[in-house]
Amino acid sequence: MKIIPVSEGSFTIDKTKQFVPFDDSTDQLKSRPAGSLLVEIQPFVVITSKDVLLIDTGLGFADNGGAMQLVKNLGAAGVAPSSITKVLMSHLHKDHAGGVSDETDRSRLCFPNATYYVQQRELEAALEKGLPSYIPDEIAALRSASNVVLLTEDHGIIDNYIEYQVTCAHSVFHQVFWIRDEGEVVFFGADDAPQLSQMKQRFAAKYDHDGKKAMELRQDWWEKGALENWTFLFYHDIKTPVLKA
Repeated sequence: MKIIPVSEGSFTIDKTKQFVPFDDSTDQLKSRPAGSLLVEIQPFVVITSKDVLLIDTGLGFADNGGAMQLVKNLGAAGVAPSSITKVLMSHLHKDHAGGVSDETDRSRLCFPNATYYVQQRELEAALEKGLPSYIPDEIAALRSASNVVLLTEDHGIIDNYIEYQVTCAHSVFHQVFWIRDEGEVVFFGADDAPQLSQMKQRFAAKYDHDGKKAMELRQDWWEKGALENWTFLFYHDIKTPVLKA
C-alpha cells in the first residue's frame, strides 16, 4: 500500500474550538491562549490494490477563488481528486469533515466519484449538536447523496478488506479503521489515537467523550500493532504522521 499524508498545516486550538494557523518559524505556542494545543490537520490517501482511499477530509478551507485546499493539496501530491474511490470518515468534527462538501456549493459532495462511508448515528448526533464542534452546513449533504453509505453497525467490513469499529471514545460514535491489503495492515485511529506521543503515555484527555476508554484503547492498539506490524496513521501529529510498528 502507498500512503500519502495530505497536510493542511499546523494549527492551535483552545477552549473556543477555533483552529488558528501556526507557523513554527515565526509563532510561539506560549503566545497563544492558555491551554492551546498544537496540532497538524492531516487527511491521508491510501492507495491499495482495489482503491484510492481518502481518510477524513480536513478543515475544508478554500482560497479566495473558492478552490478547496484539500483538492489543491491532493493535486500537489499527484493524486487526481477524480481518482478517489472511497472516503472513510472517522467522525464529523469540523477539523475532520470540513472537506466533505464543496465550499462553493455545500449541497454537493467534494468527491462525486467516490463512495463515502459514514456512521449514521454520528451524522445524526452531529447535525443535532451543531456548533462549535460540528458545522451542519458542511455535512448535511451526507444525508441524501446517492454515493453515501450510512453504516449502522458497531463493527463491520467494507469491501472485504476494510474493517471499522465504533469506539464511542473521542466522540459519541467515533470509529476507527484497519485496512488489510497484500499482507499489510494500516491502522487509522483518528482522534482516539491522534499523535504518536499519546500512544506511549497513559492519560485521559478531558476533550474526549470517554477519555479513559480512549486511553485504554490506545494501549491495546499500540501493543497489538507492535505484534502484528501495523502501520499507524496519526492525523494530528506534526512530526510523525506515519509510523511502521
